[in-house]
Amino acid sequence: MTKNKTEITKIILKGLLIGGAFTTACASPNFVSRVLPRAINHIKFKLNQRELKIKREKYYNSFYYLNKKGLVNYEYKGKQVHISLTEEGKKRAQKYSIDDLKITKPKKWDKKWRVLIFDISEKRKSRRDALRGKIKELGLYQIQKSVWVCPYHFQKEIDVMKDFFGFKSDEMTTFIATDLENEDYLISYFNLGKK
Repeated sequence: MTKNKTEITKIILKGLLIGGAFTTACASPNFVSRVLPRAINHIKFKLNQRELKIKREKYYNSFYYLNKKGLVNYEYKGKQVHISLTEEGKKRAQKYSIDDLKITKPKKWDKKWRVLIFDISEKRKSRRDALRGKIKELGLYQIQKSVWVCPYHFQKEIDVMKDFFGFKSDEMTTFIATDLENEDYLISYFNLGKK
C-alpha cells in the first residue's frame, strides 16, 4: 500500500470510528462523495471543494478497498446505504488513533500533577509493555515502576489507551495531585519554570 493510500485509509477509518456509522442515499453511484466530508470532519481534516474533486476517485476506490478487506461494511436498504466499520475495521482505526496520540501542552501550567498508576498481571505482559512504550512516547515521567506523572491534562489519551489495550479501571487509574515529593526535579524536567 502506498503512503498516500495509507493516509486515505487512516482518514476514512478514523472518521468512521469517531463519527460512527453513516446512512445516506445511494441513488447515485458516487454516494462516497457525500459520506466522505461527514466522515473526515470528525477528525478535523478539511478538504476544500477543489481538493475533494481531485481526490474523490482515490477516496472512492479506498472505500471499496476497505470493504473488500473486511474493514468497512455496506448494507443497502432500499434507496439508502448504511456504512459502518466491521470489528476488524474498529481495531485498525483504534490502532491508527493510538499511533497519533499526543498530549497537548497548555500555554500556562495549572500547577497540578496528573498521575497514572497501573497494575497489570504478568499474563498480560505484552500489552503492559506496549502500554509502557506508548506512555514513554507521550512524554510522561516514571517516578516508580508503574507510576507515571505529567503536568498536563492527559485523561482523554489515557482513556483511548485503556480502551485499545482492553484494561479495566482496577488495572489502570489516574488522579490529580497538587504536591509531589521532590517536585522541584519534575518542574525542571518538564521545563515548567517555578511553581
